[in-house]
Order: sequence, then structure tokens, then C-alpha cells
Amino acid sequence: MIISTLAFACMNAIVKHLTDIGAFQIVFFRSVSSLFFTFGFLIKNNIPILGNNRKLLILRGLVGVTSMSLFFMSTKYLPIGTAVSLRYMAPIFAAVFAIFFLKEKIKPFQWLFFTMAFVGVLILKGFDTNLDGYGLILIFISAIFSGLVYIVISKIGKGDHPVVVVNYFMVISTVLGGVLSINNWVNPEGIEWIMLLGLGLFGYFGQVYMTKAFQIAATNQVAPLKYLEVIFTLLLGVLLFSEIYTLYSLLGIALIIFGLVLNALYKGKK
Repeated sequence: MIISTLAFACMNAIVKHLTDIGAFQIVFFRSVSSLFFTFGFLIKNNIPILGNNRKLLILRGLVGVTSMSLFFMSTKYLPIGTAVSLRYMAPIFAAVFAIFFLKEKIKPFQWLFFTMAFVGVLILKGFDTNLDGYGLILIFISAIFSGLVYIVISKIGKGDHPVVVVNYFMVISTVLGGVLSINNWVNPEGIEWIMLLGLGLFGYFGQVYMTKAFQIAATNQVAPLKYLEVIFTLLLGVLLFSEIYTLYSLLGIALIIFGLVLNALYKGKK
């Protein structure tokens, strides 16, 4: 999951620069470039492309592309850091969904730790009274669908290879992203081509390792680690974009790490 969050943070940094390209077009390029990796891996290793749990695989693809599209759309209305932070309502939704769909139990102390980490995410970027209402709605719905992604992957379990799961997601995203971007297509120029292809590279590794994580561990144990993506994104902001963060940002990072460590220790004792 740590490898996954680092890869997604790199992808977020790229999205930050693609302000002139529509969300569905970004979805298309992010997905189509990943297909070279997924199809290549499956063919090389003689893994059945269609998989076993086909209905769940299709559902995972549809839920995933919905969440991803809404997230990219929200970045047009919200700062990328704010969008990434607010998307981290997803593990909270995943933990709640896991109670009903996976029959997992979450102890009261774990809810306290989840809350601590979530408060840290909010503090990390501060409270902005000028946030766009439409953007907030988009990112909120994106977080709900992202939480559902975790549940579907857990339902698939070890019945399908992680790359098969990712491949379904990429195929569905390529088709839907391509079709929905036709009317608003913008021809990339220069370095934008490299950035768009980079979306697929980082997105591929992010999806594969996230899928592996949820296949081998309980949702309520793995999902909170997704908060690390916020930390990685902020570090990239400092290193690549010379962004400056306040003491409130440092407090937010401390709360996130503290909440995750306490949850891991608590789960270990149980």
C-alpha cells in the first residue's frame, strides 16, 4: 500500500499541471497507457485476460472509473491538495461499508484512530471558506465510490490475479474516457504528451499494489494507509513546486501518522 500511495502521489503531481485538458481525456490517457503494461504482463505470463469473477471485475471497473472521473473533475474546481485531502473520506466509507458487506468488525478505539487521521487530513490543507461548492460535491461522491472500490476488491479476493483486476479497470476506463472526451478533445503539446503517458505508468503501479494490498489484508486494516498519499503529495509539492506548508500542515501530518501507528498497534494486539 505504501508503494501504491507513492505512485498515486506522483500521478497527482502530473494532474496538477494538466489544467487545460478535460477530466475524461485525462481518464482516457491515464488508462490507455496502462493497457500496455497490463496486457503485456497477462500475455507474457499466460494469465487468462477475462478472469474468473467477471461480474465483480466489471463492477470494479465501473465503480473505479466513476470515482476517478469525479476526482479529476473536482481538480478543475478545487486545489489539487484540497481535492486529494477531501478524497480521503474514502477509507472511512470503506470501513463503514465493510461492516455491512464484508461483516468486518471495527472496535471503538479504531474509530477514534480513523477520526484522528481524518482530522489530520483536514488540518493538513487548512479550512478554506472559498472552496467551490460544486467541486466539493464532486469530490464527496468520488470518495464514496472510492470506498466501494475497496469493498469490491475485497469481494474478488484472491480469485483473480491483481493485474487482471487492474486490466478490467483500465479497459473500461479507456472506453468510457475516450467516448466521453470526444466532444471536448484538446490536442496535447510538447511535454504534455510525456505527462499524459506518465499518468498510465504511475497509475498502473498504484492500482496493482493497491489491489494486492486489499487482496491479502482486511479492508479496515489496509484502507487507513491510503492517507500516506497525502503526505507523499505534499512532499512532492515541496520538492517540485516549492510549496510552503505551515505549522498547521505539520500538525496534520503528525495526526495522520499518529492515528495510523495507533491503529496498527491496536490491530496487532487483537
